[in-house]
This record gives sequence, structure tokens and C-alpha cells, in this order.
Amino acid sequence: MAAAAAASSSLPLALFLSFPNNNETKRSNPSSVLPRHHHHHHQKILTVHASISAQPAVAAPDDLVASILSKVTGTDRGVVLPNEGHKEVADVARQLGNYCVDQPVKCPLIFGEWDVLYCSNPTSPGGGYRSALGRLIFKTNEMVQVVEAPDVVRNKVSFSALGFIDGEVSLKGKLNVLDDKWIRVIFEPPELKIGSLGFQYGGESEVELEITYVDEKIRLGKGSRGSLFVFLRKGR
Repeated sequence: MAAAAAASSSLPLALFLSFPNNNETKRSNPSSVLPRHHHHHHQKILTVHASISAQPAVAAPDDLVASILSKVTGTDRGVVLPNEGHKEVADVARQLGNYCVDQPVKCPLIFGEWDVLYCSNPTSPGGGYRSALGRLIFKTNEMVQVVEAPDVVRNKVSFSALGFIDGEVSLKGKLNVLDDKWIRVIFEPPELKIGSLGFQYGGESEVELEITYVDEKIRLGKGSRGSLFVFLRKGR
């Protein structure tokens, strides 16, 4: 979300940083509270305290991990996948979910630097930015989420506009635990950098995500409205 015009035009890109997508983002405005699990709104929000003493993961078969990676790699984060392809990804994700630890929010494997490989609703995050027209103007070079102990999340999208203008949008957020699998991240206003210019704009935003699987290589998440995300640990 002169400087005012620039901020307005880049709002979709900033929303895109709030993995999951903008349809699953809670604004700080009290009138836009997410209706997912109402009991969460009354329970105390806890900070993540993952440690190596957390329950170890039951390793999923290598062929399942390789299968989901093969289905999402090279798809422009899901944009070019047909409906049948999305169904296949969802099926493998469900199988991987059977191997998820009981309390993934306490698993130290959630920390690290992650490439965002896939979203089941790929044109929704960022609105027009990821639409067919938007992708003609903006090319995504990199989409990264960094989860730092104990409770920091950093999202970054680097892009090229019109093929020659390099830019970056980043968000920093605080991670809170809702229950054994669900987290909420409260993000500070986004920062836009284009060349040597940089500024913050807009307001805070919130997002909720269920961790459905995590290991040394990949992490799967599901947004509050059901969008599936596949993350690959950088360097793997």
C-alpha cells in the first residue's frame, strides 16, 4: 500500500509479500477480522519457542518430497499449472501431511531461509501484479521468506519492471503461535526499494498460516482460506 502515487501503484506487490495471499490477510482495522476459528480470537497468543528438544519429524518417503518438488518447480509458482496439476500437488501435500510432527510450531526446522515455490491460488497474491497483464510488466526474480529464531519473519520479493527497472519489496513481521499448527504473523508496513530509492508506506497487516509439513528440505503451509504453499529451503 510524487511518493503517494508510487505507493498506490505498488500496493499489490506489497500485499503479495504477506504470504499467504491478500485474500487471507487481516488488516489492523478491527472490522476486517478473519472469521476462521473464532476461539483463537479469545485465546492468549504465544511466542514461538522452538528447540531441538521438540518432537522429531517422522521422515516422509523421499519419493513424496521429490514428487511435490517436481510438480511445482518451473511453474512460475503455480501460475502455469493446469487444474489437474494443482489437484496432483494437493494430493501429494495431503500425503506429506501424514508425516507432519504433532506440534510443528515447536519444531526448529521451521527456521531458515525459504524460497516460495508454489501457491495453489497463484494469481490472487498481489492482485493485478500476478494477473496475466501484471506479469507482462513485473517479472518476479526471487520470492523469499526468512524465519528467524525466536519470532521474526522477513518476506522479500525482488522484481524487474518493464524488463529494466529492478526493485524489491520487503516486510518484517512478528510470529505468534495460535495453537500446535497455526501461526499468526503481524507485519510492519512494507518497504519498497527501486534502485537507490526506498521508503515505507501503508499500514500493518496480519496473516495466519497452518504448518502442514516441515523437514530439512521443504515446508508446506495452508492459509486461512485454504491456499496451499510450498517452500524450499535455500541451498537444498
